[in-house]
Amino acid sequence: MNSPSAAKLRVLFVDDEPLIRDVMKLELPRMGHDATICEDGESALKALEKNSFDAAIIDLRMPGLSGWDVVDHIKQVSPETEIIISTGHGSMEAAIKAIRKGAYDFIPKPCKLVTIANVLRRVSDRRNLTNKAIALETRLKAVEGTAKLVGESPAMQQVKQTISKVAPSDSAVLVLGETGTGKELVARRIHEESNRSEMPFVAVNCGALPENLVESEFFGHRKGAFTGAETARKGLFEVANGGTLFLDELGELDKNMQVKMLRFLESGEIRRVGENDVFHVDVRIVCATNRDLKEMVAEGTFREDLYFRINTFQIQLPPLRERQDDIPLLAKSLVARHLKRAEVPDNILSPEAIETLKAHVWTGNVRELANAIEHAVILSGGHTIYPEHLPMSVTNKKSITIHRQPEPEVAVAPEPPQEDTRTLRDIEQEVIMKALERNGGDKPQTARQLGIALKTLYNKLNQYEAQGQSAAG
Repeated sequence: MNSPSAAKLRVLFVDDEPLIRDVMKLELPRMGHDATICEDGESALKALEKNSFDAAIIDLRMPGLSGWDVVDHIKQVSPETEIIISTGHGSMEAAIKAIRKGAYDFIPKPCKLVTIANVLRRVSDRRNLTNKAIALETRLKAVEGTAKLVGESPAMQQVKQTISKVAPSDSAVLVLGETGTGKELVARRIHEESNRSEMPFVAVNCGALPENLVESEFFGHRKGAFTGAETARKGLFEVANGGTLFLDELGELDKNMQVKMLRFLESGEIRRVGENDVFHVDVRIVCATNRDLKEMVAEGTFREDLYFRINTFQIQLPPLRERQDDIPLLAKSLVARHLKRAEVPDNILSPEAIETLKAHVWTGNVRELANAIEHAVILSGGHTIYPEHLPMSVTNKKSITIHRQPEPEVAVAPEPPQEDTRTLRDIEQEVIMKALERNGGDKPQTARQLGIALKTLYNKLNQYEAQGQSAAG
């Protein structure tokens, strides 16, 4: 009965019938699990004082303490234990009561060994998924760290104070600011300072979602709801249940999705695509945009009622050019992040490099600064950063001068002019990528400069990435 992939569980088995206890004392180890067998509720409570268990199979009717008493005790002392109710006096009422008390499953007597084995296998699978999720969350926290807002300027002090006031509430927050100013970082900080910090934080870029899949991404769908929906899928609202959903570039949502978003904010209910029933989720919404929503409301492209709903609290992030005194602190923090260190020496950035950074006009804001620092860390080999390690776009020089031994000149015969064999698609890709680099990775700014829609730019970039992966394969 034991599956090689099933994890060994620590199982507490409680039943007042000697024959059943004797059978399970043999069979549970054969299934691959560690078994603790108890004859009544009192002995079960004593076992729980000594050990913790992954699963507990409990008979309801026993002399002395009942199975329900044991269930209540387990929920208090070991809420992570999966409870399986087993009784010969099964009824729908008992099953409903078991589920309401948090039981994982309900199996009536007499039950087959294969039934118990299957239930424990499901518990094992659930444990594996939980452990993987915890491990992944731990790795992500190690990589991302906490959402630390760096800066001591008056504008940033005001942002931090506002976050501290609004985070404990469940009110909607609208974060405004230019692209690259750190709107997602603010949303994460709000989540971490809230009562939802132990629940999921889910971030989604509304402008990057394909138009025909936005509703499915948000609310989920049932199997067969549309072409390509081969399995049922949870939406982002379900994934974020109990936590925070961060909607970046909210202004990119079309009017149809704006209506559905407003409906959720008013009722807390969602409906999967292809289903009739609605259900409630508990999600806090934090939105962000670099567009002028008031202007969009006046133009009729953004719903006024939705604007008021998401704008209970507003946080305006200053552009980097308005807080230049924060640049040294930010740059040092970014160096530490790229080097994966908690701290770096104060002189990791030379005075000349700091002056160069402060003199630059950061149209891409903190995101552009992060790219420049990553560039410099690589070229400096993790040592002190000088101006020559910074990108040419920051130093305003035609070339980067790095201290190297001069190489001897070698006379090379001029090559004959070569025919340009690039396709129009190649030229288009080159123009887009150069514009993106010029704008420090700022996609909305790049789209405006190229005169194309933001979603068109995302589609083009996705195509290039797919072509690159295909070529690599």
